[in-house]
Amino acid sequence: MTILVGYVPSPEGEAALRAGIDEARRRGEKLLVVNTTKGDSLVDPRFAQEPDLTHVREDLSALGVDFDVRQVLGARDAAAEIIDLVETTGASMVVIGLRKRSAVGKLIMGSAAQQILLGVDCPVLAVKAEG
Repeated sequence: MTILVGYVPSPEGEAALRAGIDEARRRGEKLLVVNTTKGDSLVDPRFAQEPDLTHVREDLSALGVDFDVRQVLGARDAAAEIIDLVETTGASMVVIGLRKRSAVGKLIMGSAAQQILLGVDCPVLAVKAEG
């Protein structure tokens, strides 16, 4: 089976990656690291540039983790993409990073974390960045 990590190049994304590595090792499962953007990649801070992905690949290789890294461009929103990937890969768990947002911000913008929590049938581990 597979542990799916929603990765963004941020402290929250790094926290999710670390937690995903721990879960993959503990369960003896493969790690699938996913970064996605709607297509506005040049201005989207959640879009991982090649140096970000190279860093992820090098770290995972050095740790001896069985992994795959996917970057989905022009996708729908990240939550919908992750939900579909859970279904198509049969992921046993999703790991996401959470950032602090106000209640009004969640109401207006929606919450990808909430969509993922409600949209998948597997466990979801939501982590915060340190500090």
